[in-house]
Amino acid sequence: MNTSALGRAVGAGTVLQVAMVVLGHYVPSLQAAGLFPIGGTLIGLVTGVLAGRGTPVGTGAAVVARTGGIAGGIAGALGSLVSTYLGDVPLANITIAGGSTLVTGALGGLLSRLGRK
Repeated sequence: MNTSALGRAVGAGTVLQVAMVVLGHYVPSLQAAGLFPIGGTLIGLVTGVLAGRGTPVGTGAAVVARTGGIAGGIAGALGSLVSTYLGDVPLANITIAGGSTLVTGALGGLLSRLGRK
């Protein structure tokens, strides 16, 4: 596992998650529309793709999925913590956010292999 690529993916995913949470906090109509779960899950997918792209060509699917899942899950959990701090969601939401972004991050990692030789 390339830890520098993983770190970059976690950083980018966390920035995206926090931006979404802060935007939703200050624009209540976005939060009321129920876009947090959809947006956060899609960001988990993108984070997984970024993490997967950072792995060497030829890396096994299990390693790529694990790398994407770790990156997506960490970024999703951190975004959820910020949302909790802002008072928008309960602390228990971290399990849902972390779990869903872990799964979509793993899928994103696998998707990152499409088109690579």
